[in-house]
Amino acid sequence: MPSKNANAPKAAPAAVDAKTVDRKDVKTTEPLNPKTTHYEFAGPIGALGVTLLTPAFTYLLYFACNETSCSSSFLSLASLQSQWPGWAGLLDPEAIRAYLKWWQLLLVLWVFIPGPWVEGTELRDGTRAQYKMNGFRTFVGVIAMQVGVLLWYGPRHAVFTFVWEHYLGLITAACLFSFALAIHVYASSYIPAKNGGSKLLALGGNSGNVIYDFFIGRELNPTLNLPFLPDQPFDIKQFAELRPGIILWVALNIAFAAHQFVEFGRVTDSIVLVCVFQGWYCLDSLWNEEAVLTTMDITTDAFGFMLSFGDLVWVPFTYSLQARYLASHPIDLGLWKSAAIVAVQLTGYYIFRSANTQKNTFRNTPTHPSVSHLTYLQTSYGTRLITSGWWGTARHINYLGDWIMAWAWCLPTGFATPITYFYVGYFAVLLVHRERRDEEKCGRKYGKDWEEYKRRVRWRIVPYVY
Repeated sequence: MPSKNANAPKAAPAAVDAKTVDRKDVKTTEPLNPKTTHYEFAGPIGALGVTLLTPAFTYLLYFACNETSCSSSFLSLASLQSQWPGWAGLLDPEAIRAYLKWWQLLLVLWVFIPGPWVEGTELRDGTRAQYKMNGFRTFVGVIAMQVGVLLWYGPRHAVFTFVWEHYLGLITAACLFSFALAIHVYASSYIPAKNGGSKLLALGGNSGNVIYDFFIGRELNPTLNLPFLPDQPFDIKQFAELRPGIILWVALNIAFAAHQFVEFGRVTDSIVLVCVFQGWYCLDSLWNEEAVLTTMDITTDAFGFMLSFGDLVWVPFTYSLQARYLASHPIDLGLWKSAAIVAVQLTGYYIFRSANTQKNTFRNTPTHPSVSHLTYLQTSYGTRLITSGWWGTARHINYLGDWIMAWAWCLPTGFATPITYFYVGYFAVLLVHRERRDEEKCGRKYGKDWEEYKRRVRWRIVPYVY
């Protein structure tokens, strides 16, 4: 989601708890939840703009590209008026019920599917959150159920036709749920912790401005205590990161492929490639679920509207655009075009996965033969920054692999419309913005060590270019 930082107006600091922090034998007493002193996303005005515009743009993509047409003519007011169902037409009680059942299913599977409990990274207050790692098994269970219905009952079953017939209502249901969840975690962040102390807030979400803090999120790790499992912490942010949106994304793609078969009597190689590429990406994310615990989303960002909407709405309903387009606009690629697109996908995936695996292995098992030879910069903070291998090539080399894969997901749609390439452009902006946030965070964290690291590893994302 959009742009950069601006200094916040000066404000009197709120009362905060003091916390003694141990770091490499150096004890410092500092506030547990310091006042946020700078804004991202252009501050409250930018946060309000993103909060209002991202839902609107999600709807716009639906009206711009559907079974009727998919062209730049959607920019005309007449085109929008011809498709606009009215405000009441956006609400679909059946879709709302279906979406609530979707969450109910995921919660039940979270409870009953076994999985190890893993500690996250150490937080500012010295604690480590506990996370249940059964996302991959949940993914396999859900998709297996969907494929089972497809094989047993065929593509005309209501599980698949419902998605196509109620897609607009499902967008609305997910939007409403994401707003409700964001409101809940924002309000609950003001409720004292059970021990009577302060909850741990994100460093960037304690500005005191309601609009901004609601958008960026206040509490770092909001949890729910499920009444039937009082001793098992349910972390809302980690659950939402990879399950409701990621798994739904794959389920939607399968439903779109089923619609193409019903409509045209065949499934094209183009939609197969999109479903396989994106499905593999999601499966890989959930297979490596534990790796998400070291990402900025978990370690640094709070859970506010930005992540709630992004995880629940933006990911499944905009990232599935290519499969939805091909469901009603079939394209036959043939062997050589398919092979070329597969090569693009494999190149991007190799860079993305190899880089991330190298970083996680070095962080967790630095003596492993695959990383023991890497050179690094020892920081005064206590951590080590890799200066060779993938991470010596560019400071955020994994983003390059991610973006190359984005092209492979869009190329199967051909070149009849630029709309299906929205993801490539958006993702480039997202990755550059995220890289800027990473750089700023690391600059504050490592100080002069980060300047030395940038001197040793010059390139940001694309080696020798950027």
